[in-house]
Amino acid sequence: MEPLQQHFEVHDRLHESDPAAFAKIAPTIRGICGGGESKVPGALMAQLPALEIVSIMGVGYDGVDVPAAIGRKVPVTHTPNVLNDEVADLTLGLMLSIARKIPQADQYVRAGRWGKEGPFPLTRKMSGARLGIVGLGRIGQAIATRAEGFGMSVAYTARSAKKELAYAYYPSAKELAAQVDFLVIITPGGAATKHMINAEVFKALGPRGYLINVARGSVVDEAALVTALQQGVIAGAALDVYEKEPHPMEALWSMDNVVLTPHMASGTRETRQAMADLAVNNLVAHFSGKPLISPVPECAN
Repeated sequence: MEPLQQHFEVHDRLHESDPAAFAKIAPTIRGICGGGESKVPGALMAQLPALEIVSIMGVGYDGVDVPAAIGRKVPVTHTPNVLNDEVADLTLGLMLSIARKIPQADQYVRAGRWGKEGPFPLTRKMSGARLGIVGLGRIGQAIATRAEGFGMSVAYTARSAKKELAYAYYPSAKELAAQVDFLVIITPGGAATKHMINAEVFKALGPRGYLINVARGSVVDEAALVTALQQGVIAGAALDVYEKEPHPMEALWSMDNVVLTPHMASGTRETRQAMADLAVNNLVAHFSGKPLISPVPECAN
């Protein structure tokens, strides 16, 4: 908010807090700035006749009606690359956490169970295991590089094979899941990927396989995931995102084969500051008549 206020007159979520006041100033609003989870539907943009740009602080922008923006010749920007390392780091942390049950072991010690019940149950080795990545963009490649440091083999699925990469390619998430021990989801959200990871994928992943989701909650059928976990169809899951945030299905809360984090993959001071700076700099560039720094792909041409 501070850098935004240095450059612009900011009306912080006025359309939600005071619709009447918002209606009065709507004709003067020239830009929208929001987070990766922000909803910017066509109906909101339609209330802003002077709108010139939508700047999203996040790599994901599935809450923005991009076709409506393009139809208005309103560019949309986001903040790719600056969060690649942070998301990849947390992904490996989640993989280790679910394989070695680190959060559960922490609670085992804190609850005094170690002294009463003896050694913690044996866990799963991660080094040398097979990793499958659903969506091998910049973040997916950063995850793959880190996994190689653990001696893991890497395979992936994406819209098309990336011939410049040596990793094994599978044409679908189901086919990939059947070949790996850890399945990491890092594909964009939206209608095209809704419930891409479903009961069939869980069955293919199998009773020794783990699901890690750091993409969007909508990509995974959460109800089917709960069933798969309860019935031992898969070994476990580590989740940073959920279908109905901030309210994951309550069945997940008490499961011993689940690790949950509150959509925090990019949540360090350093990375969030870099994201904020880029979001503001896109706005400054636009209103200064300079080229946008990071338009979304649909607006890049």
